[in-house]
Amino acid sequence: MRVIRFTELWKKYRFAALIVLAGVVLMLLPTRRSTASAAEKRVSSAEESFSLSRTEERMEAILGQMEGVGKLRVMLTLAEGPRLLLASDSDVSTEAGGGVTRSRLEPLTVNRGSGTQEVVVTHQLYPVYLGAVVVCQGADSSAVRLAVTEAVAALTGLSSDRISVVKWKQS
Repeated sequence: MRVIRFTELWKKYRFAALIVLAGVVLMLLPTRRSTASAAEKRVSSAEESFSLSRTEERMEAILGQMEGVGKLRVMLTLAEGPRLLLASDSDVSTEAGGGVTRSRLEPLTVNRGSGTQEVVVTHQLYPVYLGAVVVCQGADSSAVRLAVTEAVAALTGLSSDRISVVKWKQS
């Protein structure tokens, strides 16, 4: 009876083993995504990271810790939501009359290896608030109204004329 050693098997089947190993590695690599879907994914992830309701809840938690405020509810309105400004490649051509024509092309992407591409973000714009309403139990005190107005202005960047602090209705 003949004993087959690993070295003999390796010599005989090394090319087949290397091909199988290369196939497994290729299957594990991520698939290539188009530039449009990569841009949409990046933009949607930025929008998912901002939640208006979560921001309102966090403001309620902070404002609720202030002395004299009592129970409260906060409502914020947005003029613009969060946005990403993407770098884009443009094509410039000059016409016979001396005019310059620019045509915008697809967003600029960077190859990150393994077949993945990411868009190049030049700026991240945060949401622009339009106004705020705070309904709280302690709004009958002018000191509480002022403190709440200043806190909301500090958190949102709104001017005091766009923030309304009103009394909670007694039930």
